[in-house]
Parts: sequence; C-alpha cells; structure tokens
Amino acid sequence: MVRKKDVVKKDMESTNGFGKEYYDWISELSQRYHQSQIKAAVKVNSEMLRFYWSVGKDIEQRQFENKYGSHFYENLSRDLSLALNKKKGFSPTSLKYTKYFYCLYSPLFRNLRQVADELMTTNLQQVVGESTGRNRQQLVDKLLEPNRQQVVDDFEKIFSIPWGHHVQIIGKCSDNPEKALFFVRKTLENNWGRGTLLNFLSTDLYERQGAAQTNFATTMPKAEGDLAQEYFKDPYRFEFAQLNEEYTEQELKDELMSKLTQFLLELGKGFSFVGREYRLSAGGKDKYIDLLFYIIPLHRYCVIEVKITEFDFPDIGQLAGYTAMVDDLLNTPQDNPSIGLLICKEKNSVLARYALSRVNAPIGISKYELPQLSLPKELQDKLPTESEIENGLNMITKKK
Repeated sequence: MVRKKDVVKKDMESTNGFGKEYYDWISELSQRYHQSQIKAAVKVNSEMLRFYWSVGKDIEQRQFENKYGSHFYENLSRDLSLALNKKKGFSPTSLKYTKYFYCLYSPLFRNLRQVADELMTTNLQQVVGESTGRNRQQLVDKLLEPNRQQVVDDFEKIFSIPWGHHVQIIGKCSDNPEKALFFVRKTLENNWGRGTLLNFLSTDLYERQGAAQTNFATTMPKAEGDLAQEYFKDPYRFEFAQLNEEYTEQELKDELMSKLTQFLLELGKGFSFVGREYRLSAGGKDKYIDLLFYIIPLHRYCVIEVKITEFDFPDIGQLAGYTAMVDDLLNTPQDNPSIGLLICKEKNSVLARYALSRVNAPIGISKYELPQLSLPKELQDKLPTESEIENGLNMITKKK
C-alpha cells in the first residue's frame, strides 16, 4: 500500500530535485504544523469554555431569568447571535447549559476560605501555639498550599475537555459536583471519547471506584494504600460478557479473555495484561494463576482470581499464596509487593472482613455483575420464533 506522504515526497523530488535533508525538513514542518493545529484546537476549546463559564456566571449572579421572564433564553439566543453575527452556536438550550455548567462546578471552588478557617481553629492551634497573628496567617497559607494547588488544578481541568462531554456530565451529575469533577478527571486521564464517557456515566463508576473491600490500610503504607484503593472497584460490571444462565467458571474466564479490551477498560487505566493460567513452579508443584496483570503506576503485579460462587475463607488463603509466589519468583528490585484481587459472584462483607484481618498480603475482594443473561439453549428451543409470534398476532387480528 502506497502512503500519501510517500506520493507527495516523490512529487516534490520530481519537481525540484532537492536532497534528503530538505525533504526530511519538510516532513518535520508538516508534523509541527499538525501538532500546532491540535494545540490551537485545545486552546480554542479552553477559551470557549471560559466564555461559557462567564456567561453562566452572569446569568446566575445577575438573576436574569427572574428579571426577564420565561422567554429570556430565546431572546438572549437571538440577540447574542445578531451581535456576534453567528448563525449557530448560541441556541436557547446551549445557553441554559452555560448556567448549568457554572452552577454545577462553582461550589467546588468556593471552599478554599472555609478550609483556611478550619485550619485556623483546629490543627493550627496545635502547631503554632502562641504565635503572632502574622506568623499564624503565614502558617495557614503554608498548610493550605497543597489544597490550594489541587483546587487550581481541578479548576483548569474543567476547561480541558470538550463542551459535548460537559453536556453529558451535566445531564448525569446535575446535583453532584464532586461526581462531575470525578468524570472530568477520568476523561482527561484516560482520553475518553464521548461514547466511552457516556458508557461509564451509566455504570455507577463514581460509586464503584475505590469501593472494593481490602486490607490495604494494615498491609501497606498509608499513602500507597490510599492510592492502591482507588484502583479497585466494587462491583465490577462485565456488561460486555455474553453468557447463558447456566455458565461455568471456565466460560466466564473465556469470555473475559475474548473481550480483553473491554475487560481492561473496566479494570481501569494502568492495568497491563501479563497472562492467563499463568504457571508458577515451587516445591515441585505447579500452580496456575487465573489472571495476572501488572499495575504500571503502582509498580506491582496484580493476581486476579475469578469465582462464580460466593466468597469463602479458603479463597483468601489461595490468593495470599499466589501473591507470595509472584513476589518471590517474578518481582525485580524495582517492583513493589504484589496485590491480590478476588472477584466473586457474591460477597459476605462480614466474613470478608474477618478473612482479610489476619492476612499480611494486600488483598481486595469485589463482586461482579453480568448483563441480563440469556436463557439456556434447551429453553430457547421451546420459545416461538419471531415469525411464529407475528403469524399468531395476524391470526388474532383477522378474528377481530
């Protein structure tokens, strides 16, 4: 297959006969131009979102809806389009969304002063004791700095995804700014398109993220444990799996592997697939791990066992043994201790807590959910076909 850029290069060579250095430079300029176009598009998107923010802020703070009545948005759409000589882009609906946009996210950025007040009255008293007022305020600013930077970073993020993404987020998270910001962050982290975003907005990802039952608090340093916790969900949604009602454990694993891309998407960013039925040998015995992954940001292997039954105590012992083998046989000096994850059909949280409390290996337990399952084949064969149903309806209609 002849690539377009090769044809262009050949045409240039036949025209002017310049050397390789010249054509390489032309190729470099082309790449630079396209990169600048991408950056320009991102910049334009950011500036337009800031404009939308300002419009929404004006509408909300000046109470224009109350002042100008029910046709305010229709009038604003017409007058703004005339003033800017634009035929589209400022419909009444899009202008309403500028207000929704501002009202949804703005509460997240009003809390900085509140945090400072809390520091002044609680932790700060323990730290500074009898410090002077000036020193006290300086320490407030110092303690507040990490939070301030996070707020600034989050504020910039909301202007970094397309407006169409915000419309979807606003529709699903209109009363929950923290949830909305969560999806803004995830969109940027994973480079989600609008379709992928909409899919995850419909799967309760915000509620599931970091919800796995784990013992990370007692088996890992706090900072590492808190970070690792965010990588594990409960439940896992295997909406992509197509199984009959009477499926086996082997069939579930086969389906996960045949839809590996969707499975990795559900696991989340950072998971890299290593192997299935991964063999480890020790003490003259071979052991086979259901699924072995590596979590790149954590620098840890993740041993995943899948069970189609309810969680039970022996499952944890098996998983702890696998993680110990991985640490001994696979880990390099650059790898952190591995993590085990049990994904089972049902989970008794009380029994899971007991099981995890006496295990030294970092382990998490989650459930999985499947889409509405199809009927077993023997029942499918007994159901009427589509044509039979249609013929039956026709007969009923004729009798009437």
